[in-house]
Amino acid sequence: MAHRLAWSPEAIEDIEAIASYIERDSLWYARAVVAKIVETAEAIPDHPELGRIVPEIDDRSIRERFVYSYRIIYRIEQERILVATVVHGSRLLEPFIARIEGAQKSNP
Repeated sequence: MAHRLAWSPEAIEDIEAIASYIERDSLWYARAVVAKIVETAEAIPDHPELGRIVPEIDDRSIRERFVYSYRIIYRIEQERILVATVVHGSRLLEPFIARIEGAQKSNP
């Protein structure tokens, strides 16, 4: 079944924060990183199970893809792929787990 891609408001905020942080050193690199994150996320609906299961959550419907040092964490739902968060790989995931697990309750 074909899924459509949706972004949680928090994931959009994550990308904006990533861009702002990188932009302090390089506007070009900030744009390149964000473009690669978006490009990778847009490819997820074609093969949603290609991403690995997030080890901290251990739920087959919650997966992640990596772009540089960032984790794109998404939830496979019946009709859509919901990008729940984009977080730097060095950060602990615990503060984001409620958001990720609750992401399926977000509006489409």
